[in-house]
Amino acid sequence: MKRRHLLSLASAPLLAACATPPSPAPANAPVSPGEAALGAVTSPAPAASGPLLAPPPREWRAAWVATVANIDWPSKPGLPAAVQQAEIRSLCDTAVATGLNALILQVRTSTDALYESKLEPWSEYLTGTQGQHPGYDPLAVWITEAKARGLELHAWFNPYRSRHSTAKSAVADSHVSRTHPEWVKRYGDQLWMDPGEPAAAEHTLAVVRDCLSRYAVDGIHIDDYFYPYPVQDPATKQEVDFPDDPSWQRYLAGGGSLGRADWRRYNVNRLVQRLYALAHEVRPGTRVGVSPFGLPKPGARPPGISGFSQYDKLYADVELWLREGWLDYLAPQLYWPRAQTAQAFEPLLQAWRALNPLGRPIHPGLFTSRINDTPQSWQPDEVLAQIDIIRRQSPGSGHIHFSMAALAQNRKGIADALRTKAYAPGA
Repeated sequence: MKRRHLLSLASAPLLAACATPPSPAPANAPVSPGEAALGAVTSPAPAASGPLLAPPPREWRAAWVATVANIDWPSKPGLPAAVQQAEIRSLCDTAVATGLNALILQVRTSTDALYESKLEPWSEYLTGTQGQHPGYDPLAVWITEAKARGLELHAWFNPYRSRHSTAKSAVADSHVSRTHPEWVKRYGDQLWMDPGEPAAAEHTLAVVRDCLSRYAVDGIHIDDYFYPYPVQDPATKQEVDFPDDPSWQRYLAGGGSLGRADWRRYNVNRLVQRLYALAHEVRPGTRVGVSPFGLPKPGARPPGISGFSQYDKLYADVELWLREGWLDYLAPQLYWPRAQTAQAFEPLLQAWRALNPLGRPIHPGLFTSRINDTPQSWQPDEVLAQIDIIRRQSPGSGHIHFSMAALAQNRKGIADALRTKAYAPGA
């Protein structure tokens, strides 16, 4: 999830927001070159060609459990296996006591694994050393403990990031940066698999296939990291382009005709399309969720909404994925307060619903962790009010909290407020 500099990315001169959503694109609307390159765009697979069945009879109340940098779990690396497992049980108990019915566990933070894998090394966020066995299988325990409490457990993958800026351990010999350095690029203070490398995309798909074939998760999930968020050159303060010249030149030499931006979007579109098909092939009934940055592309925004364009900078054509049905639910990260007019919560929720011709569930991501001990902290009533807006716009839908730590710590009484107010029987 992109939290660092989130507000600065979205900020712009505050204009009067308008609650009128844009109209969905007509069925015969022109497509971009990048869309046209995807043959299945004009002939979607049968599984994605129509609206889903009626939504489940309960509101979907979820929270992300971020493992990168030990945000939510484990509380720190190197804890004994018994302590890590006790923390799993405690978080699951907190989820149930608060009123949640689903958890989204990050199982691949940076081409690593928080489960038994022959394809990628153990995550350093477990033991402090990448590649070191933690003494048990974390994902198996999470599934067992979640199921015992009636919680859904979704597996959250980062498809391209290869090393996070907080990483301290040496990379394991089995890490992709050692086994296939030609796929991996340094960008800012992170390593990133190049989405333009077909073999890198195949590797990510193989990782998801392997996990789904062996673990009875209820869904798989990807967030807003596609191409990386732009970084600036420290000296020039100019935006640094992602260093994908080798894959780009290879594409051109092979007769490719897309412009570079459309080619990058094609790479991401193709992965999302294939990921969706793979999940339903390997484990029918699996729900595939995507949690993108919260602003639609500039041309699809309500008047008055402004800020960062994931379409132009992350090469994520989320609107296309909704039109084609390459996901089972969308969780746009609506991480702004209601009063922030340039990124106003309610008009943005209306906009995403209007861009959803197949009627996929929209489960907004809520910035519950913005409740903290800083002067900029939200009050719990902000989150409760946003839940009320979601319910008025989409009765019976749902939402996701970022992240579980805020609820486990009951910051400013937020878990109590959810339990006794928003999630109370009859609420």
